[in-house]
Amino acid sequence: MSTEIVIERGDITGSTVDAVVNAANSSLLGGGGVDGAIHRRGGPEILAECRALRESRYPDGLPTGRAVATTAGDLPARWVIHTVGPVYATSEDRAHLLASCYRESLRVADELGARSVAFPAVSAGVYGWPVPDAARIAVGTVRDTGTAVEQVRFVLFSDDVLQAFETAAGT
Repeated sequence: MSTEIVIERGDITGSTVDAVVNAANSSLLGGGGVDGAIHRRGGPEILAECRALRESRYPDGLPTGRAVATTAGDLPARWVIHTVGPVYATSEDRAHLLASCYRESLRVADELGARSVAFPAVSAGVYGWPVPDAARIAVGTVRDTGTAVEQVRFVLFSDDVLQAFETAAGT
């Protein structure tokens, strides 16, 4: 079975899916952009679970490219999958870390039994990843990763990011 890929412009915090992926910072304690929006709309349950994960499993922070799940709190999803994207650097190739965010998030989704997952454009905001390259890596990794997830939605925050993902998907 192949995974359906849907690309849309919108607010990921309103996505009615099994799991929403959070472009988190390594502290798991909230931040700006998608991370801040998910924590604000999802409510204090998400932060409480993130704090517990930090204390029990990730005292030094969630490593870049890894993923972990919490409740979705007040979001319409069942779970939030937090992943830490790499900061873009021209001095080294970090594409494998960005691809790992998508692979690891899908692995966690499979463990949870999620059938639908919404992704933002991981690392394409304040982490500075060039949007066309981020889109190519995201779409290619989702296509190449064996998963039981039936639908992946890329829920994107602006028209230029939407266009880059549509181009990467060939739609």
